[in-house]
Amino acid sequence: MKIVLDAGHGGHDPGAIANGLREKDLTLAIVKHIGKMLEEYEGVEILYTRTDDRFLELSERAAIANKTGADFFLSVHINAGGGTGFESYVHPNANSATIAYQNVIHAEIMKSLGNVNDRGKKRANYAVLRETKMPAILTENLFIDNVNDAVKLKSEQFLQQIIYGHVQGIIKAFGLKKKENSTQTTQKPSDGKLYRVQVGVFSDRKNAERLAEELKKKGYPAVIV
Repeated sequence: MKIVLDAGHGGHDPGAIANGLREKDLTLAIVKHIGKMLEEYEGVEILYTRTDDRFLELSERAAIANKTGADFFLSVHINAGGGTGFESYVHPNANSATIAYQNVIHAEIMKSLGNVNDRGKKRANYAVLRETKMPAILTENLFIDNVNDAVKLKSEQFLQQIIYGHVQGIIKAFGLKKKENSTQTTQKPSDGKLYRVQVGVFSDRKNAERLAEELKKKGYPAVIV
């Protein structure tokens, strides 16, 4: 099946900005990791509306999905406006299959996020939901202008929980099976938390940067501190 992943905003449209964060950066990082993890499943082809910092009209995003004949469209965003928590959207005229997918994916994301406010499963006439011809869901992952939410969004561990929830939701919604030769593991600790592992201390920053890049290529978040 073909899955189109849409990282909200980009280029001269940064999306919401607050607390030292930009929505366009967060959505791109989340989407690329979701795609990398889903590629480990049988019969899955991952397509992106963008893989770098570029601007796309909303209609262009839907057109990409329609042109490729995608089976599912997921648009990832970060909320703003003074609230807190997670919510998901489908179009007001969404069919029963789309609603069923939303139910599963929303539940898995909430399960992964843990102690986060559930703002509910909603409907909205958003362009990327209205103009796409396949089941489409849009997620709003916390509020960038809420200080407590922003602290979470600055955490690599929490971003991995967001990613994991989306991946698990899609796996369950579509009954995906792991490839037999897959070397990647998709595991969440039993307590719902992710843990940072310190792998070394370097006197030469270039060596630290080299190791960080190697870890990132393998799909692991790596931060030099």
